[in-house]
Amino acid sequence: MSVDWVGYGYAALIASGGAIGYVKAGSVPSLAAGLLFGGLAGFGAYQISNDPNNIWVSLATSGALTGVMGKRFYGSRKFMPAGLMAGASLLMVGKLSLALLQKPQES
Repeated sequence: MSVDWVGYGYAALIASGGAIGYVKAGSVPSLAAGLLFGGLAGFGAYQISNDPNNIWVSLATSGALTGVMGKRFYGSRKFMPAGLMAGASLLMVGKLSLALLQKPQES
């Protein structure tokens, strides 16, 4: 059983981003979204740590954040925070997709 350190780091990045948005701008929606998506990403990393084939929560979370933050980045053209989160989420989708393609097929 290997620990999904990348997944846990991604979850921490999301949660800390929401907390920073709250501290700097007083944005309660940023805090709520950061904690919600960070918690989901942390739960997904926990699931992957226990069963490497169980990637669905992590994939759904990072896919949703890729879409939402990518749209925000496209509209604002500001790297922080939307571009950073869209890029990190896209990298997680790529990592999880590769894991999905490399796992052995069951008949």
